[in-house]
Amino acid sequence: MNDFREIDDSSKEKDNMDKKSNNTDEYEKVCYICRRTESRAGKMISMPNNIYICSDCMQKTMDSINNSGINYDDMMKNLSGFGTFNFQDISDSITNKQKLKKKKKETNYEPIDLKKIPAPHQIKEMLDQYVVGQEKAKKIMAVGVYNHYKRIATNPKDIEIEKSNMLMIGPTGSGKTYLVKTLAKLLSVPLAIADATSLTEAGYIGDDIESVVSKLLAAADNDVEKAQHGIIFIDEIDKIAKKKETRSRDVSGESVQQGMLKLLEGSDIEVPVGATSKNAMVPLATVNTSNILFICGGAFPDLEDIIKERLNKQSSIGFNADLKDKYDKETNLLEQVTVDDLRKYGMIPEFLGRLPIVYSLESLTKEMLVDIIRKPKNAILKQYKKLLEIDEVELEFDNSALEAIAQKALEKKTGARALRSIIEEYMLDIMYEIPKDDNIGKVTITGDYINKKGAPLIQMRGYVVPLISNKN
Repeated sequence: MNDFREIDDSSKEKDNMDKKSNNTDEYEKVCYICRRTESRAGKMISMPNNIYICSDCMQKTMDSINNSGINYDDMMKNLSGFGTFNFQDISDSITNKQKLKKKKKETNYEPIDLKKIPAPHQIKEMLDQYVVGQEKAKKIMAVGVYNHYKRIATNPKDIEIEKSNMLMIGPTGSGKTYLVKTLAKLLSVPLAIADATSLTEAGYIGDDIESVVSKLLAAADNDVEKAQHGIIFIDEIDKIAKKKETRSRDVSGESVQQGMLKLLEGSDIEVPVGATSKNAMVPLATVNTSNILFICGGAFPDLEDIIKERLNKQSSIGFNADLKDKYDKETNLLEQVTVDDLRKYGMIPEFLGRLPIVYSLESLTKEMLVDIIRKPKNAILKQYKKLLEIDEVELEFDNSALEAIAQKALEKKTGARALRSIIEEYMLDIMYEIPKDDNIGKVTITGDYINKKGAPLIQMRGYVVPLISNKN
């Protein structure tokens, strides 16, 4: 019996030791000064009395001691517990860890292979598979991107070609962001999409201007060389226009435009790796923006009123007078935008000078919305057909249903974004009812169902019956 007790006692002691080791593994070392964990701050330096300090805080402490003029080597020798503790070696090792190795400059210039970059007509053909309409915008983007990468491939010692950044103007839901996303996906280049609404001047609450480049660096897996050949799309660029009649400092308007000048033109920017703020105590990488293509986009509300005012400057009295409501029914008035209109809107001349290519997107018509529902490679109609194919059910929208959906989207005035919300509303009951019966073979969405005057038709093994009544 004693032997069994000894075995039990030894096994219990072993279990207790395992529990203690597991408990220690569950906890991380925390810096005594900045309170960051080891996973965030890096390897800790162990001090007496179970005190841990991260390398950043240790470096700051030693810098402050060096600046104070105190001879801390003699002071440390007299302190008990430290012994022969060489702070200079630790200082050198910490400093070396925080330094980023500079990349060696390449002596042999290796241009980009232009054969791998598709020609403008090929880029436009690829965009046509995903984007309906906007022929002018697609052509301008295809030529601009192709010329940009030709510029990178050209040896700058011959003729230095200037960068062609773009400014894209279009109403909400016209496809500005979708165009850039599709373009970056087709070219397989890193893309960063930033929102100008959150940008503020350095020192104020909000994102710094350098955070735009840090997003591109993150999209390129922190590869600086790859990021320097990427595309940055800055959406809602109209939100940084100069504020009218403001008495306070314009930290999110004109100041942001001034700060972005060096980014757009091309300069060396220090960007935090793995963070969007320079105060995050992370290493900094230097990114050159000379070969980064910047595409800015915005809806520019009320810009049409400025264009109308300019077009109606002729005499309002006499035989050659222009009517004030002459351009009220003009759907694509943004196509007549000029740089002067944008300056009057609130964009500074220096900012517009660094965006030489200015173009607008067309307002979506009823016919374009119908094509958006069914024609693109990943159209909404094809997505729902695929969902019902999994349940072995065929889905069909007749022409009257597509026209009714497009009409409702026009009334909402939110562009193509309204299409999915409308279709989701009418497909909810259908997607709920179909899994109840395995005998359903086909569902047809009619215009009467969209207009709430009838019901969709369901085909069940040879005969047709209404599925859901949608009358008011």
